[in-house]
Amino acid sequence: MKKILIMGLSGAGKTYLAERLVPKINAVWLNADKVRKEANDWDFSDDGRKRQAKRMRDLAQKAISEGKYVVADFICPTEKTRNEFAADYVVWVDTIKSGRYEDTNKIFEPPKKFNFRVQTKNADLWSLLIADKLIPYKWDNKKPTAQMLGRWQPWHKGHQTLFEEKIKKTGQVNIQVRDVKGREDNTFDFDTVKKNIQAALKEYGERVKISLVNSL
Repeated sequence: MKKILIMGLSGAGKTYLAERLVPKINAVWLNADKVRKEANDWDFSDDGRKRQAKRMRDLAQKAISEGKYVVADFICPTEKTRNEFAADYVVWVDTIKSGRYEDTNKIFEPPKKFNFRVQTKNADLWSLLIADKLIPYKWDNKKPTAQMLGRWQPWHKGHQTLFEEKIKKTGQVNIQVRDVKGREDNTFDFDTVKKNIQAALKEYGERVKISLVNSL
């Protein structure tokens, strides 16, 4: 079991991402604001921040001892607070240059070590990719599956955008390739098309299946 820290400036999208990641890995969710509220501790001094990090760490350790993954989302602005929390896996949500609170902006230290860096606000997609790093995905014929049928001669940015919209909804996509080699301007054979698609979607692993479809 792992203790997963989702950290970054206030307003970067940490909570939104955590909300979508938690069900994908069946994790316990620790939200910093909720934990502070329960503790009635709104001290954001250096000591207060370290105390909050220790509080989050202790709650996470309790959940891990019960055999569960834990996702904790909080700013964790300095190396000291990150060391205090002692995460097994760090996700840095780096989508904004400055957050809501000037005092936090001044003390924020970009992490020197992290496992995953999120640089756009697309939590539905990022949560899939992060989940797969923690628990490798296996294709399941019983799960909802989106299908995309086309020539893909070649696979391009528009196809990529369509794919990303589809996979956010179903979690796995079957890309069907029409067998049109040699017709008009279709120069690529199936193996070439498949390799091009696999290269573009390599980070999605077994969430993607590519198959050949005869075209009349």
